[in-house]
Amino acid sequence: MRRVEHVMGFPVSLRVDQVGDGEGDFEATADAVFAWLREVDARFSPFKADSEVSRYDRGELERHELSADLTEILALCEHYRLATGGAFDVRLPGRALDPCAVVKGWSVQRAAELLTSAGARRFCLNAGGDVVTSGGPWRVGVRHPEHADRLCTVLELTDGAVATSARYERGDHIIDGRTGRPATGLLSLTVVAASLTEADSVATAAFAMGTEGIDWAASLAGCEVFAVAADRSVLRTPGFPSVAKQPAVA
Repeated sequence: MRRVEHVMGFPVSLRVDQVGDGEGDFEATADAVFAWLREVDARFSPFKADSEVSRYDRGELERHELSADLTEILALCEHYRLATGGAFDVRLPGRALDPCAVVKGWSVQRAAELLTSAGARRFCLNAGGDVVTSGGPWRVGVRHPEHADRLCTVLELTDGAVATSARYERGDHIIDGRTGRPATGLLSLTVVAASLTEADSVATAAFAMGTEGIDWAASLAGCEVFAVAADRSVLRTPGFPSVAKQPAVA
């Protein structure tokens, strides 16, 4: 089964492979996955005036009135703000509260858990290039940071997640909260972790830190890193699950 829908401003593709005679077709589960992602967009988008995030940011909701989901998201945001010494910050001066860097990975990981709970054993859920896999091996390509028609690396995942933060889609949109200026030390940074909640949050947080974020992300238990610095040098941790033959970055 394969489905593609446009949600939260990017394409989301789902592939579920049947690996046993007793498995269903998972169409109803796929419906639930995309319904959940649309719900997340409605509730937590800072670009929707009636979302819970926007209402909280305007002071229309008190902290104790927030949903358990938003409370969890804000706690994750605070964790990474502290862990990066303020480089990752969803409350930048002069800007609205924007927890999207955490919401995306968190919500897609929840969607993957819906699939697992329904009995899906082999699937790949790709949300704008950030991927959760189960029952692999699956091969995942990482886009070259300067050439849209090329890959800079290909990795192999069985059960896990991969996320990339880069400047190529939205320009210098990731801000180093310590300086208030765009983070420009890296062209792209990819993180592999057990969950997309962690992979996506760590990738964005590390990118905000610049080159020092590479060592920080690599120091986290269970995280593997592939990074292209602004000078086009490539750094990867020994455990990064690259396939044997790699595309060139330069």
